[in-house]
Amino acid sequence: MQSFDITVVGGGMVGLALAASFAETNLRIAVIESVIPDDTLLAMPDTRVSALSRASELFLKNIKAWDGIISRRLSPYQAMEVWEKDSFARLSFNADDLSQSNLGHIVENRVIQLALLDRVKQLANVTLFMPSRCMNMAVGESETWITLESGDSISTKLVVGADGANSWVRKQQDIPLTHWDYGHSAIVANIRTSEPHEGVARQIFTPQGPIAFLPLSDPHLCSLVWSTDPNRADTLISRSNTSFNQYLTSEFDGRLGLCEVEGERHSFPLKMRYARNFVVNRVALVGDAAHTIHPLAGQGVNLGFLDAASLAEVIMALWEQGEDIGLQRNLRSYERWRKAEAAKMIAAMQGFKDLFEGDNPAKKLVRGLGMQFIGHLPGMKEEMMKRALGITGKLPSLVK
Repeated sequence: MQSFDITVVGGGMVGLALAASFAETNLRIAVIESVIPDDTLLAMPDTRVSALSRASELFLKNIKAWDGIISRRLSPYQAMEVWEKDSFARLSFNADDLSQSNLGHIVENRVIQLALLDRVKQLANVTLFMPSRCMNMAVGESETWITLESGDSISTKLVVGADGANSWVRKQQDIPLTHWDYGHSAIVANIRTSEPHEGVARQIFTPQGPIAFLPLSDPHLCSLVWSTDPNRADTLISRSNTSFNQYLTSEFDGRLGLCEVEGERHSFPLKMRYARNFVVNRVALVGDAAHTIHPLAGQGVNLGFLDAASLAEVIMALWEQGEDIGLQRNLRSYERWRKAEAAKMIAAMQGFKDLFEGDNPAKKLVRGLGMQFIGHLPGMKEEMMKRALGITGKLPSLVK
């Protein structure tokens, strides 16, 4: 039996970031993860990427993982363009408007995970069980016991579920889940364009769903996130490359010239999930284990990193005061903090999805006028940019 203060189940981006947050403490941390990521990066980027906000960048810098990302690859973007197909509705954002060097970075999920893994391996107070799977979990009054498939046993004051949307930890605790199907699947792929992207992230709203082109380090390569009806997504995935390229170029208004898919195309269903409890006795949830949202604004992993930074801040304050870090009542402040932020983001994404769905002429007029209003009202666009950067609201100290 090995004893720890905190056991993080899930060694993905959010779980590893949480573990790295305790570098300056004497807390004993365990991380359990079933898959070791491949550290070989091919010339063609992975199709699963994240748009890291300024808040996430600062967090990763403060836990000393950002250099590991820089040493691999990342793609800053300086501007954003949003418009609706066959409409006058359009909006643009530029980093110069806020005196910022960029609006964020497009980074492959595996690059983020590898950089965090490098950092965690340097920490004497973190033990990695990797690859390893949890078999059983028993929650007691003052600690929790976890048995691994390897036969190893762990006792811990707090278990943190950072194990994704289908969280094993959440299911073990029978934590209720509010959820609904967005009625969309997301197609992801790498797209080569005949015209350079110029470091601009672009998103078009079509009657069938939004299409995002996220600029990568190659000036003619973008990461595609195309949200549409699941049956339509299956049809698009099954098309030949030539047919897919023609259809995508047309749907994207030919904004970057001819589009050509490079490598594989994948699709996955989009669902909203919101755990009824982010905290129960001896267990806390972070990231996708606690909530998942539509990728419309690319805020999923940014929400997860803020969960990790916020939970770390609450735990460290309790530890310094000599309080029990696993008691549900002691972790209520984390739950109130992050449930409120997640609920606001879920509501905003649902509102955007509903507003831009379909091609009703009245709704299109409202959308066009709304975008014009935002673009011309003093301070409105700047406030939206600050929110996208993650530099407004109540922020944990590790993000400042």
